[in-house]
Amino acid sequence: MKIAAYQFGVTGNIRRNMVEMENAIRQAAASQAELIVFPECALTGYPPRDLPDSQSVDMAAVTQALPRLQELADAYKIRILAGTIAFDEVYRNRAYFFVPGEPATWYDKRALYGWDRDNFTEGDKDGVFTIGEYKIGVRICFEVRFPEYFRELYRARTDLNIVLFNDVADTDDTSRYQMIRSHLITRAVENVTPFLTVDATAPYQTAPTCVIDASGAVVHELERNAAGLLLFDFEKKELNFGEIGRKELSDHLLGVKPD
Repeated sequence: MKIAAYQFGVTGNIRRNMVEMENAIRQAAASQAELIVFPECALTGYPPRDLPDSQSVDMAAVTQALPRLQELADAYKIRILAGTIAFDEVYRNRAYFFVPGEPATWYDKRALYGWDRDNFTEGDKDGVFTIGEYKIGVRICFEVRFPEYFRELYRARTDLNIVLFNDVADTDDTSRYQMIRSHLITRAVENVTPFLTVDATAPYQTAPTCVIDASGAVVHELERNAAGLLLFDFEKKELNFGEIGRKELSDHLLGVKPD
């Protein structure tokens, strides 16, 4: 399965964000990608960095944009995973999953603190989606700091975990970038599961857009601070010696029945 991830300078301008996203969808579809992934709040921008607060988002524009993303999924026969602010009596930090010919589903961020707690209500979905033979786990930004959210995905036996970020800084904070990159490597190793991540890029990108294998090797990574499309071919692989050991002991510690 070919998968794409597109990083770009997310703004508070929904129309501008949609132009970036539509162009990326067409490019990914032309490369025969079956799934394209966009950053956290890619459609709307992230408060208070890109707009004052969640209540400032133009929800009428969001309501128009979501069917358009479904139309693009249908037209190009590609699945789309994209972050946005959503409103269903309360505001959510949401990742929508658009599938050709099917109703959209979603995952809402649960690890809320600081700006997130000021603007959003915690979600209650598990973030597990199916693409053909593959089971995909989805998490959003700050959740990467907590192994418990990913142990849930381990129990669900996901084949690939995807993390959407909108983690940027006003200065070129390379130490934060490396810290978050290390968190991701650790999550991949301890759960014996490949990871795909995607971040916004401006002003300065502080989380990677990359692919990490089940042993923690970063096998693809986009250049920081520049818009770009990552493409890679994903397939299930036989576990190596160390991965087998980590999986056996994790199953034992978590009380999970071996496959």
